[in-house]
Amino acid sequence: MSLYSEFALYYETIFPFREEVYRFLSEHAAPAGCTVLDAGCGPGHYCRRFQQEGFRPTGIDLDPEMIAAALAISPALAFHAMDIADLATLKQSFRLIYSIGNVVAHLSPDRFSAFLSQVYAALEPGGCWIFQTVNWDYLLQFAQYRFPVKTVGDASLSFHRRYLDISLEQAVFEVELMADNRMIFNEQATLYPLTADGYLRRHEAASFSLKGTYGGFDKTPFSREQNSGLVMVFTKR
Repeated sequence: MSLYSEFALYYETIFPFREEVYRFLSEHAAPAGCTVLDAGCGPGHYCRRFQQEGFRPTGIDLDPEMIAAALAISPALAFHAMDIADLATLKQSFRLIYSIGNVVAHLSPDRFSAFLSQVYAALEPGGCWIFQTVNWDYLLQFAQYRFPVKTVGDASLSFHRRYLDISLEQAVFEVELMADNRMIFNEQATLYPLTADGYLRRHEAASFSLKGTYGGFDKTPFSREQNSGLVMVFTKR
């Protein structure tokens, strides 16, 4: 069972659909009717919105429980339980490929570079690739980092995230979900930090062109010292 299997039932509650995120993504998906790939789609809420707006979305996620949750709501959409690093097996081309929520940080640097080659090959000419991670430039100054606790409603449901043993090579990602002071699950996974410059170098090596670097989906200019997140937008040359 993967890190997020037990989380699938709670994902929409903890991380609900955000209109701001969709607007940002859809701005790079024109024209309507084009193909879109969500790499790390979770329960598929952004794919569903793209479909409602006339796009042709595909969602992939390593966790079969997440895909089961997505298909339970939208059985007619194209959802696949698979590693995002195997997207070439889809044998499709896309106008927009995106991966949000720090998904790409689960790939080692070598696997990430190989993944980028597949992203580039799967993009249509002029197509767009967008990804979001935490701002490792900021986090690498700490040995460990605790994110603010996410609570729902009367705070009876709380989601805890922390990074342990942070280094240039890797970090331990620990998550915990509590309901009425009862632990629902506690899991750990390995993440692989890359700075903004590290991401940029790997994209340049894969022949991408940088279109924008932001601190969030509100298009805040990226600050290495201040932002908690990093959003980068690239196009296929």
